[in-house]
Amino acid sequence: MILIPGECLAQPDFINIVSDIAILQALGVKVVVVHGARLQIDEELSQAGFSSSFHNGVRITERDHLSFILKAVGIARWRLEALFSSGLPNSPMYGAKLKIRSGNLITAMPQGILDGIDHQMTGKVRSVDVQTIKNILNDNALALLSPLGYSITGEVFNLSFADVGISVAVALQADKALIYNDDGPIYDKSGTLFRQLTLAQCETFLTEETEHAPSNSYFSLRAGYKACKKGVPRSHIISSSEDGTLLNELFTRDGSGTMVYRDSYETTRPARLQDVAGILNLISPLEEKGILVKRSRELLENEIDYFTVLEKDGLVIGCAALYPFAGTPAGELACVAVMKEYQKGGRARKLLNYVEEQAGKLGLEAIYVLTTRTSHWFIEQGFEESTVEELPASRKALYNFQRNSKVLVKNI
Repeated sequence: MILIPGECLAQPDFINIVSDIAILQALGVKVVVVHGARLQIDEELSQAGFSSSFHNGVRITERDHLSFILKAVGIARWRLEALFSSGLPNSPMYGAKLKIRSGNLITAMPQGILDGIDHQMTGKVRSVDVQTIKNILNDNALALLSPLGYSITGEVFNLSFADVGISVAVALQADKALIYNDDGPIYDKSGTLFRQLTLAQCETFLTEETEHAPSNSYFSLRAGYKACKKGVPRSHIISSSEDGTLLNELFTRDGSGTMVYRDSYETTRPARLQDVAGILNLISPLEEKGILVKRSRELLENEIDYFTVLEKDGLVIGCAALYPFAGTPAGELACVAVMKEYQKGGRARKLLNYVEEQAGKLGLEAIYVLTTRTSHWFIEQGFEESTVEELPASRKALYNFQRNSKVLVKNI
């Protein structure tokens, strides 16, 4: 599901977005495009000497304005169809001609009177013709939907394109909703970039919108939040002003925009034998620097049940191990590592929290850690300095005096 605001259609490089969508089609991805037309409607009404009123960001569609709105939406749609049919000159998809299908796929009903305001010919989605859309997609065509809906009494209603996009994505059980905007990914006032937000984080972010940088992105972020809230696994907010953001977002691990997700995109879980290669790739650079004690593949395979991994889309980006000491309610935290690209994001803390929970389930009362480089970080996490003499006897016997590691302990 791809949502394209009307403002994007007016951009000089919009053909690049069309080319990216054509590439998706060529790769066999089933694509539904919903376009907006707010800018085009404003221009058409202005030329006719009219202006719209809005309520909570929703246009009040007066009956006298409807013919101009239909004209604006039609022009936006015809432009899209022309671009998809153009053969895409000066693009990687030169010569391609996409099949476009559309129609009366959305049944609408009036918004009615909200807060005492009659929304007149502004409607909302009542139902989606799911089977027809699936037939279009199965015919290797692109389904194109406009922000219009038709009632069972034969009337046409002006709809929010976000409402159409979300409703169709939910009805089709779409894997993703990709939402273009002018601003690209989400930042806060301090300039911090948010590459991903859980539903809970996104809700908080939107609630505190006035505390963040003013941006058109919040319209897209709200749409992405609503889509995920209603069952779409992931929504992606991407820039319409940068070339290639659609493909970067879909085909690179970290993408180019901001993702809102409802599932466990990053998972902390017990390690499995299949994770050994990923753990070795993760810890080998640290072993070469002497930060971690070297472990062979055979040793890792034998000790895999002690390990916890942090996984992102199938990639092991973090690990930690907890070795219980025999005959004592204590254990050792070891081999804590996070891939360089994902450091400073609280992931090491996340691993530690998980290990502490596991330690509690095992009935452990204390966790020891031996480190040569990162004692300050462990102290910040509640560990206290200890001594070799205070180590349980089984671990003290194996202490490597050449490494001269500091001993830290945390009671849990």
